Amino acid sequence: MSHLSERPEKPVVGVSMPHESAHLHVTGAALYTDDLVHRTKDVLHAYPVQVMKAHGRITALRTEPALAVPGVVRVLTGADVPGVNDAGMKHDEPLFPDEVMFHGHAVAWVLGETLEAARLGAAAVEVELDELPSIVTLRDAIAAGSFHGARPVMETGDVDAGFADSAHVFTGEFQFSEQEHFYLETHAALAHVDEAGQMFVQSSTQHPSETQEIVAHVLGLHSHEVTVQCLRMGGGFGGKEMQPHGFAAVAALGARLTGRPVRLRLNRTQDLTMSGKRHGFHATWKIGFDADGRIQALDATLTADGGWSLDLSEPVVARALCHIDNTYWIPNARVAGRIAKTHKVSNTAFRGFGGPQGMLVIEDIMGRCAPLLGLDPMELRERNFYRPGQGQTTPYGQPVTHPERISAVWQQVKDNAGIDDRRREIAAFNAAHPHTKRALAITGLKFGISFNLTAFNQGGALVLIYKDGSVLINHGGTEMGQGLHTKMLQVAATTLGIPLHKVRLAPTRTDKVPNTSATAASAGADLNGAAVKNACEQLRARLLQVAATQLGGNASDVRIVEGVARILGSDRELAWDDLVRTAYFQRVQLSAAGFYRTEGLHWDAKAFRGSPFKYFAHGAAATEVEVDGFTGAYRIRRVDIVHDVGDSLSPMIDIGQVEGGFVQGAGWLTLEDMRWDTGDGPHRGRLLTQAASTYKLPSFSEMPEEFHVTLLENATEEGAVYGSKAVGEPPLMLAFSVREALRQAAAAFGPDGVSVELASPATPEAVYWAIEAAGGGDAGSEAPAHATALSNA
Repeated sequence: MSHLSERPEKPVVGVSMPHESAHLHVTGAALYTDDLVHRTKDVLHAYPVQVMKAHGRITALRTEPALAVPGVVRVLTGADVPGVNDAGMKHDEPLFPDEVMFHGHAVAWVLGETLEAARLGAAAVEVELDELPSIVTLRDAIAAGSFHGARPVMETGDVDAGFADSAHVFTGEFQFSEQEHFYLETHAALAHVDEAGQMFVQSSTQHPSETQEIVAHVLGLHSHEVTVQCLRMGGGFGGKEMQPHGFAAVAALGARLTGRPVRLRLNRTQDLTMSGKRHGFHATWKIGFDADGRIQALDATLTADGGWSLDLSEPVVARALCHIDNTYWIPNARVAGRIAKTHKVSNTAFRGFGGPQGMLVIEDIMGRCAPLLGLDPMELRERNFYRPGQGQTTPYGQPVTHPERISAVWQQVKDNAGIDDRRREIAAFNAAHPHTKRALAITGLKFGISFNLTAFNQGGALVLIYKDGSVLINHGGTEMGQGLHTKMLQVAATTLGIPLHKVRLAPTRTDKVPNTSATAASAGADLNGAAVKNACEQLRARLLQVAATQLGGNASDVRIVEGVARILGSDRELAWDDLVRTAYFQRVQLSAAGFYRTEGLHWDAKAFRGSPFKYFAHGAAATEVEVDGFTGAYRIRRVDIVHDVGDSLSPMIDIGQVEGGFVQGAGWLTLEDMRWDTGDGPHRGRLLTQAASTYKLPSFSEMPEEFHVTLLENATEEGAVYGSKAVGEPPLMLAFSVREALRQAAAAFGPDGVSVELASPATPEAVYWAIEAAGGGDAGSEAPAHATALSNA
């Protein structure tokens, strides 16, 4: 076992415990960025001047009327920026634009003594616009050839030969929707300047170092003059990886110009209309199978709706291409990716980061093609799994390590869920109920863990031991409710060999750990955990020398367990607090900076080849649904999940992540129907679903009636911190089983062998159209325009 993955005696990792801030969350005592306003004196409030047109060039911007509003202190415009007027890493996102690029684009910000004064001031600002044509839908962008960014192509094998050897070839088209992050805490920042002109920004950000970088270049400062802190976030899901930077920069600019603290917090409607979503995708594809239903070739084009600027669209598309294979070996493939430029908000990272979109395409293909091949969907999927001992690689050339886990989680789900007996019960139920049908589907996942950009795979930490034996840890990761800080406390306590109560964690700050990567790509625990472990090992090595001297032995024979140092084979011992105090008087350094870089990664973005991932996370889910034939309404009767988190750092946290990820994925695939005004009227480009009343999120009523989550046992991951695996993103993709179960239930209303096309999200309306089409009625011809198409080539 590797040094990184090996666990010591009586570790604190692996113990189920609640989230470190759980009691603060449930009592309302947890502080978030905007709570700090009430602890800060003389705060000004920022409010956006939004232009409610999809596209146009600003011909006049009159701020004088706003300054006449009582309580308005200043209006921020592009003329006020001392540095670079841009909030994006691609330099394509002007902070104060002269061209409106989406409905609700903020072109100026008003600072007021109160939020109401700032709001009234923003309403008084006069903006004149020369309206320009706008592209709102993904299909319109494709038709117009409106694209930006890289256009990668992933190729393996001989695609033409693969199709020539195929007994069955199918072609199809598929478009699926965006998803709103809908974190509980909206975007927020609070900035103030100290007496030396240094900028301090509290920000709800997943990437404090990048927020620091953007604030610095907007203000024309060096990074060492800007400090960014993130206490915690009320959810992030990727929506706070890139998008907070501009809001933090506006607050910082206001503080710089007025000398007063500036608070910026979007209300829910502003957050929905101004911040990016999960990328919606359009896919065209052609797939070939042999006579036994094994994939021979795939040719596909994936187009992401990037919105008005690039943001993270290029890496999102790259990850989508890297995950189109999911758990299936595709010997011959050619998959192209591209980014459509539309006049909508700039779409961004969202849990899974393109992986779910790529996987959804292949899972949709499998679900649609299985009946045409005369195969049970479960059987078709099993036949195409990556197999051990075959030397199979992904289409981008990475060997699939532990392919046996694909089958292991699948088989365990089948056993746990009692699949065979329940399928017989479902068949009997369906035969007896002509207007209600049930179905049971299983899907699996293989998700690569690491940032595709190799440079991001590094983490840092700073660990301090005080004279009284207490320990403070700082690391580069941010806490958004996912339990990262809880795991880091457990890692530190385990490595030092001390009880958990002796360790405290400080808020994430750029002046403690520099040049950090975003808490994203599910790599937060891997990178920061290994860095915390590294720092603690440095400290432990120094303390072992001190203990050896005190106990009369060799440092290599000293063990620190549960806060007591002992020599092997001796009953002499030294308490942790005494050991630390002794070390201090011996002038032993009691602080250490830890660092970790993920080894063994290589990625050539131009050739689209390499091994970008440290390992793959695996999982499988079985979902049973019941569908009403008259309305398309459905309920999830039971879900069984087996998920691979390696050797869990914190099982209770991980099970919560699996449950939450699954429900969020089910929301994207079945409920969350984002709608835009695509007409030619005055509100063209407006987001129509801009509140929880019109944008349906999963609630208790959508939860499975039975929900069973099991973590795969004996699954230690070599080369990862204490043998654990990432858990943040992969479970979201287990929700494909819900969509596939709905497809099979709709098919049960029709004759055997019918291939059901199902829109995404599969809302009750979409399920109803699928039932109508499956039953042979003509209602299918009236299905929504974003429904899918399939033909046998």
